Amino acid sequence: MRKKSIFLIIALFVATLNLRPAINSISPLLDTIREDLGMSAALASLLTSIPVLCMGVFSPFAVKASGRWGIERIIGYSLIVVGIGIATRLFTQSTSVLLLSALIVGIGIASIGPLTSGFIKKYFPDHVPSMIALYSIAITVGAAGSSMVSIPLEAYFNSWQIAVGGWAVVAFVAAIMWWIMVKPRSESAHVSGIKERPQIKLPWGNRRAWTITLSFGLMAMLFYSFTAWLPLMIQEMGYSKSYATFCLTIFVVIQIPISFVLPVLLKNFPSRRVWLVGESLFMIVGLVLLMMNFMPMVSVILFGVGAGGLFTLNLMLPIDSTTNVNDATSWSAMQQSAGYVIGAMGPILLGWIHDASHSFTPAMIGMMVIIILMIMTQIAATRKKKGMERA
Repeated sequence: MRKKSIFLIIALFVATLNLRPAINSISPLLDTIREDLGMSAALASLLTSIPVLCMGVFSPFAVKASGRWGIERIIGYSLIVVGIGIATRLFTQSTSVLLLSALIVGIGIASIGPLTSGFIKKYFPDHVPSMIALYSIAITVGAAGSSMVSIPLEAYFNSWQIAVGGWAVVAFVAAIMWWIMVKPRSESAHVSGIKERPQIKLPWGNRRAWTITLSFGLMAMLFYSFTAWLPLMIQEMGYSKSYATFCLTIFVVIQIPISFVLPVLLKNFPSRRVWLVGESLFMIVGLVLLMMNFMPMVSVILFGVGAGGLFTLNLMLPIDSTTNVNDATSWSAMQQSAGYVIGAMGPILLGWIHDASHSFTPAMIGMMVIIILMIMTQIAATRKKKGMERA
């Protein structure tokens, strides 16, 4: 059983490595891509927003498919789709093909994200915080690696297409490992006495589920806005492209130790509300300092601490609020479905504001307002109730 668990952990880690490179590898090269393809800021923002929007639109379909064919099989197929989408970028010579690749990747990612909560609830019901942390770390490592090496790869191969398309190799390797390590162990419908239902219904009529979803959505707006535009924000302040890219890498890397430490802190002080609000305040302070043009690296570290904690904590909320695999999957799917649709608006909104005002300052003020709204939602999402609501 122990050997089986190790295989499952490795497979989950390698699979979730692929949830961010398709997005984060673009950001450091956005100026180069825009110049080569003649893209406006608003159009370029779609390279981030389309995958995020897909995560929202296609998540419910992934959940329904998992109810029929199983979580494990759908994740395996989705890794292949992600690989195909990224590989398309190797042959990109036009904006339309690049946007198409973002759509394909988004569909694949959308089918993996919400199913991981059900996977964790199914195989590791007694280790949810630790496994959510592992999931977050894997995502962060994938995001950090792709952000860090995009510019060196582009310089080495003299091709931004290879720099953003080469990540297909990682996706295909992950797919092979998934089918070898996980699929043979999922043939039985029973795991620890639990049987998957043929139909999984999303809790659209549940008020608490909607509150959790809104908390995730506002967090996603901020996270993907930083992912898409943080390097250009810093460059606009007069810093070099290499420094701005390094800041983006730090923003992602700093989330790794946060994901390690948070489960330990939660054991000693388990209140989700205190940690959610605290992480949000880090982001407000970071924005204030960035608007004051005070050492961008300090702001970036604060953003990373806030983003890393908020992502992990928000992923825990659906699992905390449910009692079985199917409900955890459905609540998580709703959270990520509507939540990512909300999140996709962030980069688009920032790109539009920048095109209109030729400055990121108004956008940063708007982001502070979003954080305040997010704190109000977090308080509501963690309000204790006598009975657990059901859709």
